[in-house]
Amino acid sequence: MSRPRDGVLLVDKPVGPTSHDIVRGARARLGLRRVGHAGTLDPFASGLLLLCLGPSTRISQYLSALDKSYLATARLGVSTSTHDLDGDVVDDSPRWRELDDGTVRDAIEALQGPVLQVPPRYSAKKVRGTAAHRRSRQGEMVELEPVPVEVHEVGEIDCAFPLVTFEVRCSSGTYVRALARDLGMALGTGAHLTALRRTRVGAMSVRDAVPAGELGEEVPRSAHLSAARALAHLPAVRVGEEDAARLACGQAVEPTLEPVPDADPVVALERGAVVAIGVGRGGVLRPRKVFR
Repeated sequence: MSRPRDGVLLVDKPVGPTSHDIVRGARARLGLRRVGHAGTLDPFASGLLLLCLGPSTRISQYLSALDKSYLATARLGVSTSTHDLDGDVVDDSPRWRELDDGTVRDAIEALQGPVLQVPPRYSAKKVRGTAAHRRSRQGEMVELEPVPVEVHEVGEIDCAFPLVTFEVRCSSGTYVRALARDLGMALGTGAHLTALRRTRVGAMSVRDAVPAGELGEEVPRSAHLSAARALAHLPAVRVGEEDAARLACGQAVEPTLEPVPDADPVVALERGAVVAIGVGRGGVLRPRKVFR
């Protein structure tokens, strides 16, 4: 058991609170001013929320870009304004009664691959500097441009009509609510999301997370990752003490311990701890962010 002051905390968010509610509670319970999250979950959704603590708030951008995995349940036959159960019903169709398991499975599997997805009107996407959901709630007809996303994999599918539950692994920025909407359109029945649970972010699993209600002085070791472990998906280079000191001053280095990969970003590690994140080119590491 440990009391986290830095690194990344894996939290199992319940249905109800916003992601910021969880952040605010973590600040109070852990006695930390600097706490942020790496990827929002809607209030009706549950599951894995990554909290970045202290200096590690500066690595959130490298975590929010990771693939996400979800367990989702869609209700066929009913479309809502938000594409989830919190919205107003805008259409109701009995055509789901004509569907069979095979047709629905084929339609869900057809969602796989790269696609231009239109984000929900009720989302945090910015329109002329203001979140789309704010403009929509003010009565403005918001039209969002499609964005490239990818559904990497569809897992187990369970049909209990009119409900359909499916597992999905997708790129960052994919709205599973929009997948439910698009599924309903493909089937000609309409649909909305009734439940959503994030099960993984990259290699990090909700199975290792601490329930949000149990955040306090101490958390299980499995739920607390160092910055180095959380960034293990990125190319890395080991540096010695002298190179680490130069990086800490913002200076480019040509590490003596091992060659720098040509990549952006590259994590510089001294004795297993993150000292900088930068760009590797031609054997030289130029720091963008320093942590010492």
